[in-house]
Amino acid sequence: MKKLLLLGTGAQGSTVAKRMNEEPDVSEIICADYDKTAVKEMERTLEKATALQLDATRVDNIVKAARGVDLMINALPIALTPNALAAALEARVCYQDFAAGEFEGISFDRGIELLLTKWNEKFKAAGLSALISTGSAPGLANIITREAVEKMDTCNTIQIHLYEGVWAKRFLPFWWSPEVAYGDMSCPAYCYENGEMVETEPFSRPMQMNFRGIEREIRTVEHAHDEPVTMGLLADKYLKGAKNIYFKYGGFGVDFAESLYRMGLLSSEPVEVRGTSIVPMDLVLTLTPPAPKYPHEIKQILKEGLEAEEGAFLIRIDGEKDGKKISIDNYVDAPGVADAFERSGLTAETYLTGQCGALFTKMFVNDKIYQKGLFPPEVFDDKQRSYYLKEAAKLDITVDQIVETRLF
Repeated sequence: MKKLLLLGTGAQGSTVAKRMNEEPDVSEIICADYDKTAVKEMERTLEKATALQLDATRVDNIVKAARGVDLMINALPIALTPNALAAALEARVCYQDFAAGEFEGISFDRGIELLLTKWNEKFKAAGLSALISTGSAPGLANIITREAVEKMDTCNTIQIHLYEGVWAKRFLPFWWSPEVAYGDMSCPAYCYENGEMVETEPFSRPMQMNFRGIEREIRTVEHAHDEPVTMGLLADKYLKGAKNIYFKYGGFGVDFAESLYRMGLLSSEPVEVRGTSIVPMDLVLTLTPPAPKYPHEIKQILKEGLEAEEGAFLIRIDGEKDGKKISIDNYVDAPGVADAFERSGLTAETYLTGQCGALFTKMFVNDKIYQKGLFPPEVFDDKQRSYYLKEAAKLDITVDQIVETRLF
């Protein structure tokens, strides 16, 4: 029986808790958050949940909560990841998070390099497993990429394109945390190009994409994400020497945020407005409606109706097999807004990311993760990838793979 510590009970963390409450090999889920109301609600609704109000800005608080648990799941903001990592090592517990951490004074790519080197050695020396970047993208995307690359002799280019085209009748630019969305969109993005890590400007290098099932072209742009960095750093060992790796994002929320970014409204630097100092990002966050979190909120949005619902999650891999060029398109299929809510009381965004994250937790609980050290999901072997994809299919999260090759 496994005892879990869940740090953060937002949309993704609460989804993990709900799924783990169903697992026979889980005895207790300590749901820890600074929000006392949120953790009490988890304790009230989940049989195995224990509420704990926790200030995660102090490592010793996390260590105390982690004593005697088998796995720490970090669903906190990425700025708190160094605290969670340090606490996991001190308490000697295995670790999982949804995205790579943010280290003060270190660029995003160097931070991930630090995780995959020094932090990897620390967890390995302690005999612990620390799995980072677990969700849909990153997470599921990494597994699909490795699975497709294994069909090639060599890999040249990996492109991950995510398009979110769900428009509610009310103004709702994001179906996930606006704070996280604006933060990701306003910081430098990274791609792996010609075998080197390259910093790119947010919203730059646009591509016009033709996605299956969508009649018009969709514009996708550079966006800060883990995949190009973790995959680039591990390309030679796990991805057949891939030389180019990109993550691009498109949709209403992206277009909306780009206009704010171009106007300087996503800046954290104060500006003077009629004698008053204002931080533009603070103003934008105050005025942006929060993403729907509770079932009654989602139900009301669905009752009002949606203007449109479409999207695409494409991973395109190009390489060579038996001396011939090969291209593999991988399309992720998952429940839409109404279907996701009917199944679980969640939005489609939360369903996909939260359920995918919970499947990684399930692998820990069922002893399917045996690598030691700190690593992302592209490190998984064929048995682990197969297990994950089969479990995802039970949730109607599936992958359609289209292979094209030249005969001569």
